[in-house]
Parts: sequence; structure tokens; C-alpha cells
Amino acid sequence: MEGKEEDVRLGANKFSERQPIGTSAQTDKDYKEPPPAPLFEPGELQSWSFWRAGIAEFVATFLFLYITILTVMGVNRAPNKCASVGIQGIAWAFGGTIFALVYSTAGISGGHINPAVTFGLFLARKLSLTRAVFYIVMQTLGAVAGAAVVKGFEGNTRYEVFGGGANSVNHGYTKGDGLGAEIVGTFVLVYTVFSATDAKRNARDSHVPILAPLPIGFAVFLVHLATIPITGTGINPARSLGAAIIYNKEHAWDHHCIFWVGPFIGAALAALYHQIVIRAIPFKTRD
Repeated sequence: MEGKEEDVRLGANKFSERQPIGTSAQTDKDYKEPPPAPLFEPGELQSWSFWRAGIAEFVATFLFLYITILTVMGVNRAPNKCASVGIQGIAWAFGGTIFALVYSTAGISGGHINPAVTFGLFLARKLSLTRAVFYIVMQTLGAVAGAAVVKGFEGNTRYEVFGGGANSVNHGYTKGDGLGAEIVGTFVLVYTVFSATDAKRNARDSHVPILAPLPIGFAVFLVHLATIPITGTGINPARSLGAAIIYNKEHAWDHHCIFWVGPFIGAALAALYHQIVIRAIPFKTRD
């Protein structure tokens, strides 16, 4: 029994919960903090990997809008909720599509598919301003193209009658409610992105395997369940803008700034929380 108790004590102390701040927290097998990405990297523009990453973001966002808006319109067209996949089905469409697309494009562009995610990673200096701007432009163009293809399939009349998948603050909620929902929802998403892709954590917790696209997609699913009744769930400015441009009705533009301001604030808060509180990067000693 004494031997077993000793094994238990050793096991409990093997992975200490209290980690010292600074380089002393790292072991020989631990992750070494990379330098921050340069603000401007002109050499990227001459690299094919830069351009193919932007193309991957365009195609992924195009497919994201195509699948999710068709799902939303299918629910709206149904005579009753029992005859459709309902809110749960819409949430699964968004979360499942993100899971599949992040898995497919992560090795090429990082699988952002969302300007808010790109913005949060830029604030954390995970990519250059050049790449961040390029990604956001390509994501937006992909979203517009995806919504346009849906309108082509549905026809002008059906597309307009069933809302075109455009986001707006629903009746019974204020603009403040919508803004708060977008901030918190995007915080959940971007914080999950940081946690699921944190190489430091993967090195420390290598005994706990993790497939990054899975928690990211699941976070999108959960946020949609919570906020579809409030705003239809944006948390992705490209998705909101693409649907608004193609639908182009007044009520789609009334609250549109919420679907940019909210996600960008949420992404910024998630980046600050992860970098300063969780990783404590500003407080680590530098060699």
C-alpha cells in the first residue's frame, strides 16, 4: 500500500498546476515562444503561399455562406418548425460547416473564415497586417459570392420573401441587446480558437490529444443556439455583410454596424484575455 500511495503522490505532482512565470516555466520539451509576426512583410506579396492562402479563405467563406444561408432559408420556407430542421438544425449547419472548412483549410491559411478571427489573431501578432487585410478582403468577397449563388438558386422572389439569411436585431430586443450578444458570442468563438490552436498548450498537454477544428465548430454551434433568437447570430462580419449586400433591404442595414463592431470588440477582448491573463506573455522574461 505504501508503494501505491507513493505512486499516487508522484502522479499528482507530475503535472503541477502552478506554473512559474517566465522562461523557468518551460522544460526542454516545452514550446518556445515564437517572435511576433512583423507588422508589414512586403516579401509575402511575392510568395505563392500568400496568394493561395487568400484564395483558400475566399473559397471557404463562399462555401460557408452557400451552405448556411440555404439552411436558414429552408427553415424559413417550411410551413412549420416541425417540418424543418429548426433552430437546432441551423446551429448544426453553421457549426458543422465551420468544423469541416477549418479542418480543410487550416494547413493552407489557418482556416480563419471570419474577419473577427483574423482581427483577433492579428492583435496577438500571429500574422502580419498585410496578410490580415488580405484575408478580410477575400473573406468578404467570398461571402458576397456565396450569398449571390444562393439568390441565383432561389430566385429573387423567394430570396426576398424568406429574408436572404440577413442578420438583424429581432423584435423585442434592443440594439444594446444585439451588440452585447455579438460581443459575448464572438468572445466565445475567438477564445476557443486561441485555446484550440495554442501550441504552448499542445506541448504542455501532449497527453491530451485535441483536434482543433472540433472545439471551434462546437463553439459556433453553441453560440448560434444562444443568439439566433436575438440577432440571427452574426459573430462573423463577412457573413453578415455578404448576406446584407445581396439581400439589400432597408432593415438588413438598420443594425448592420452591430455585426461589425460587436465581433471586433469580442475578438479584441478574447485576444487580450488569452495573451495577458491565460498566457501572461507580457510578463514573461525575455532572453
